[in-house]
Amino acid sequence: MWKEAMEKLEKQTRVGLKKSDRYNYVEGSRSTEHGSRIYDVAGEKLPSVTTILAKTKDQSYLTAWKQKVGNETAERIKNLSSKRGTAMHKFLEHHILGTGYDDLTGLGQEAKAMAQKIIDVGLTPVEEYYGSEVTLHYPGLYAGSTDLVCNHNGMDTIIDFKQANRPKNKDWIEDYFLQIAAYAMAHDYVYRSEIRQGVIMICTPDLYYQEFKIQDADLRSWKHKWLARLDKYNKSAA
Repeated sequence: MWKEAMEKLEKQTRVGLKKSDRYNYVEGSRSTEHGSRIYDVAGEKLPSVTTILAKTKDQSYLTAWKQKVGNETAERIKNLSSKRGTAMHKFLEHHILGTGYDDLTGLGQEAKAMAQKIIDVGLTPVEEYYGSEVTLHYPGLYAGSTDLVCNHNGMDTIIDFKQANRPKNKDWIEDYFLQIAAYAMAHDYVYRSEIRQGVIMICTPDLYYQEFKIQDADLRSWKHKWLARLDKYNKSAA
C-alpha cells in the first residue's frame, strides 16, 4: 500500500511541459460589448473569433434542439457544459505550466478526470510548448485565445481542448476547424511562423477521447473557409 501511494504521488507531481521561449506573445484583454466578445490587443479593439463564428452560423439545428428539450432544460445543459469545460481547461492549463491545482467539488473532480485523459493520450506527442492560453490577433480583423501553441510530433501546432456531452462526428465540428484556421493565420502573420497543424482534443464526461487533426493543405483549405465567414461577418456588421 505504501509503495502504491508513493507511485501515485510521484505521478501526480510529474506535471508540466517543456517550455520554449521561441515567441514573445503580445498580451490582450477581453470584454463584452453589446453581447459580443471584444479583445483589446496592441491598442486595437477587435471582434473575437467565437463572436464572428456565432453571428455567421446556421442556428437552425440549435433552435430545433431547444424546441425539443425546452428552453429551461437547454439552458441548464448549456450552463453545466460551460462550467465543466472551464474547469477542465483550468486543470489542463495548470498541468502545462507545472503548477499545483485541485478542485474537490463533484464537477471539479469530473473535469479533472477528463483533463487527465487528455493529458495521458492527447499531450503525449507534445515535445515542447510555446504558449498556453495565448491571445492571438490579426491586426485590423479579429482576435481570440487558443489553448496551446506547441511542437506536436515535430510540427508547430495550434491545439484546442473541448469538452463534449457525447462523441462528435467530424461533420458537426466545422466551427472548431475554423477556429484553428483563424488562430493559425493570426499566428503566422504576427509572428512570421509556419503553423502546419491544428489538433482538436475532445473528452466526454464518461472519458471517451477523440482527436481531430488538420494539416498543411487541409489547414489552408479551412483558412479559405474562415475568410469567407469573416467576410460574411464584416458585411453584416457594416
